[in-house]
Amino acid sequence: MLKRYENFLKEFDGALSKYFELHKKYIKCKKGCTDCCTKGEFPFSRLEAEYLMQAFVNLPKDVKDDIRRNIIILKEDKLKSKEKRFTYTCPFLVNSECALYPQRGIICRTYGLACLQKDGKVKLPNCAEMGLNYSEIYNSKTKELNLSDPVMQDLKIDNCLRSSLAEKYELECGEIRPLIDWF
Repeated sequence: MLKRYENFLKEFDGALSKYFELHKKYIKCKKGCTDCCTKGEFPFSRLEAEYLMQAFVNLPKDVKDDIRRNIIILKEDKLKSKEKRFTYTCPFLVNSECALYPQRGIICRTYGLACLQKDGKVKLPNCAEMGLNYSEIYNSKTKELNLSDPVMQDLKIDNCLRSSLAEKYELECGEIRPLIDWF
């Protein structure tokens, strides 16, 4: 199953790269920018979590130790939290870099892109409000977007992992839940 998932990711990333290229004038994502990694719920399917953990075992011991510490702190913080939605920094963010970037989840691969939701509205990444992606064509006061280029269909994880592309690779993704809940 993990090999089929890797093949799916190659094709999925190919489609995303075309979209990133089409919107490159609006995208500010670059190495060192970690806004997308610092406050989220990070929905991951069972399959994605298994793929991530398969790569985790091959990390250097010191990096694994940092990640384990991050997870312990996050689990403790979650227990103390009174919030309905627990948002956190991804435990795989080590020294301002993703320790498992090649194995990152769908949410990580698609973050930063504008996409068309089922209700017909364009969903922008949170970083648009911070003057990053799409900020030149987005008016945060009026909430209007001046985008003439086409946008991709809804990029929610469940849509991606239950798409015709996922069916092509016969993926069985399992339950989707916040990354922290897989530990």
